[in-house]
Amino acid sequence: MTKVPSRRNERELAFQCLYGLDFAPVQNERDLRERFDQAVPVADKGAGSGFAWDLVFGVWSRSGELDGVIARHARNWRLDRIGRVELTLLRLAVFELLFREDIPPRVTINEALELSRRFGDEGARSFINGILDAAAAAARTDAQDAGRGAGRDTDVS
Repeated sequence: MTKVPSRRNERELAFQCLYGLDFAPVQNERDLRERFDQAVPVADKGAGSGFAWDLVFGVWSRSGELDGVIARHARNWRLDRIGRVELTLLRLAVFELLFREDIPPRVTINEALELSRRFGDEGARSFINGILDAAAAAARTDAQDAGRGAGRDTDVS
């Protein structure tokens, strides 16, 4: 029986794959998939990795949009001044906040902070937490605004 990796383990795998892309970028989805498959540990081959792949592909395909959100909430910090580990964690978490409605924002933030504990600079946790809290609040506000507008009937016949 094949053991299915936990979401935490798959999130870590996604982080490691995305971090590697910072040093050796890929140009297309086929190359991304190949790199991802190389990153999957032998023990996990065939165990799914669907969640990890969804994260890797989602972050890779929306990196410009994610960087825009991070830059908006990282006041007085240019993206090129943010450490690679921290930027990768932020991209991953912001992707989850914006595009994975199946994951509560608190879980996303806690998981990002846990990854930061393992891989990042100790002093960066409050920085990461601040950006993610702001991004989650903005996403909540955007969702509420969209909900208010969705039920309105503007046709006055």
